[in-house]
Amino acid sequence: MEKQILFVDDEIDLLQGLRRMLRGMRNVWSMSFASSGEEALNLMADIDIDVIVSDLQMPGMDGIELLSKIREKHPNCIRIVLSGQSNIETVMHLVGIAHQYLSKPCDTELLKSTIKRSCTLREAVSNKSIIKIIAKIDTVPSLPAVYTELIEEMQSDNSSVKKVGEIVSRDVGMTAKILKLVNSSYFGLPRHVATPTDATILLGVETITSLVLSAHAFSQFDTKKILGLSIDDVIFHSLEIGRLANRIAIKEQINKSDADHALLGGLLHDCGKLVLAANLSDDYISTLELMNSENIGFTEAEQKVFGTTHAEVGGALLGIWGLPDPVVEAVTFHHTPELAPHSEFSPLMAVHVANCLFHKKNNGNNLNENVNINLDCLTQLKMIDKIPNWQALLN
Repeated sequence: MEKQILFVDDEIDLLQGLRRMLRGMRNVWSMSFASSGEEALNLMADIDIDVIVSDLQMPGMDGIELLSKIREKHPNCIRIVLSGQSNIETVMHLVGIAHQYLSKPCDTELLKSTIKRSCTLREAVSNKSIIKIIAKIDTVPSLPAVYTELIEEMQSDNSSVKKVGEIVSRDVGMTAKILKLVNSSYFGLPRHVATPTDATILLGVETITSLVLSAHAFSQFDTKKILGLSIDDVIFHSLEIGRLANRIAIKEQINKSDADHALLGGLLHDCGKLVLAANLSDDYISTLELMNSENIGFTEAEQKVFGTTHAEVGGALLGIWGLPDPVVEAVTFHHTPELAPHSEFSPLMAVHVANCLFHKKNNGNNLNENVNINLDCLTQLKMIDKIPNWQALLN
């Protein structure tokens, strides 16, 4: 079924340019164009729009007001901003309103790939009630402004550890979360870390950037009242998997970028559990009860109750976030790597192996997850004999 994409901008020339630019997608998307917020809302009253791409500065109803109304009236619509405004104040206003932010002028391929990734929400999650819940959540699908600024700093020619520390320190809440994580036993650092700059020096820019994103994701949920889920346990497990996946990736000498992707994929691999537990707590509890009564794995019970799994939900969210494909893939398929075959070792396999080894060590054979390493995948990669080396990294 064709995806319905709506573009909104008061500049007629720009809309015509988008028509020409995206002409090759006419067989994939059904595209509509509106020159005002009012026209866009009228169109959406008749058409079920999957993705809206809107400008911010428009006369009458501006982009923020338009997207706010769409969030309320059409919560299952993915909201993307395409604007020439890029200051941090504007980005902060968009947190919770827009799922993605693109700057004008925007490269054609970037625009296409962003919309395609946004559509993964509907492709990855078949249960429409869950689609609406995910799309309606204010904080999960929206990247923290600190993370966005960190990425820009890392890509800068003049990037520095000191600057990264300064960016994190401007967000008091994020600073507290990062320092709490960094000073925990998970990292085993030789001394107490007092500032984000010290943390960045000791752990590295990539690790701190990943921690910022994962801390933001974890902090959105109050799961204390949800039976069977401890936020501290989820954080501990995620930190361990991220760290081990990164070590395995480095051990196998894959490129640095993919090693970083393995770290972030491990940190976020169970973020879908938080979404389901926090927003569908009764069904989440039913999943735990079904797992115990029928003696089945957690993901199998999820499939019966939700019609999807936490891995697919998490992957859909990260796809909307616009995270790199290897990270999205690692989260989506961390229980089922066979669904994304590769000719070489990938961040997905590093996360899959790390998750299985960690569960095996800590829970034996009495487990709530499928923790068997996919030996067929490793056989294809000719890496079966690597397992003892990876176990040693865990120990």
